[in-house]
Amino acid sequence: MYAGRFAPSPTGPLHFGSLVAALASWLDARSARGRWLLRIEDLDAPRTPPGAAGEILRALERLGLTWDGPVVHQSARAARYEAALLRLRASTYWCGCTRREIADSALGLAADGAQIYPGTCRDGLPAGKAPRALRIRTDSAQISFEDRVQGSQLQSVEREVGDFILQRADGQVAYQLAVVLDDAEQGITHVVRGADLMDSTARQIYLQRLLGRASPRYLHVPVAVNAAGEKLSKQSGAQAIDAARPAQLLQEALAFLGQSVTADLDEAVANWEPARIPRTRIKAVDAV
Repeated sequence: MYAGRFAPSPTGPLHFGSLVAALASWLDARSARGRWLLRIEDLDAPRTPPGAAGEILRALERLGLTWDGPVVHQSARAARYEAALLRLRASTYWCGCTRREIADSALGLAADGAQIYPGTCRDGLPAGKAPRALRIRTDSAQISFEDRVQGSQLQSVEREVGDFILQRADGQVAYQLAVVLDDAEQGITHVVRGADLMDSTARQIYLQRLLGRASPRYLHVPVAVNAAGEKLSKQSGAQAIDAARPAQLLQEALAFLGQSVTADLDEAVANWEPARIPRTRIKAVDAV
């Protein structure tokens, strides 16, 4: 049975870009008569303002985007992540490199802008270095998947990303591992999210295989950007949505997604056609 999810990071209130991802995920689940789950990705406590998660939930409720089952908070799942790290221990190693050292020796930039790790500590910590972050040892296998909107994707994680971090220097588990474990344990079959996360998908599939977990189907919608080409976010000054005008917001988000415009959620479900979503990674919007 179809199970989808929306997994916002509560760094601030919902903005239009978040709404687009939430609506696409909700419509895809409801049109398949599946379950739509809600997960709050609040691992990064310093970036989580008090009350932000509750504000997101209230906005979704006012928009009519109801969810199934209890809300899962990543901050309550530390023990599960630690258990997964233990399972992967044979495939990991400690890295003592600082960000500056990685920048100075990186093999280039990955598609998502991160530094490609050169493997400095792969064969053991160099003399004088203390362990900082835990990295997963990657291999040369090509990972492919078919995105339902963006088409065929192929990536060599070892060459295009390098050995990536599973546990940060501050002891916090990294997003890539947390999302893989959460999706698996929630039984997620379909992931609908912004295309800014598409370049993370190969890493997640790599971890899914190591952990013996099935891979969901993926659909990446265009990321909403402002006139300067910046992703709508708190950092780019995106304004919070006004959930008091749900009909107008629904129409704007449906238009952005290339769908038939309506102010009725049931009609939007009946008319949902993923094939009409623009096959592009970014799309500009007038309002931010």
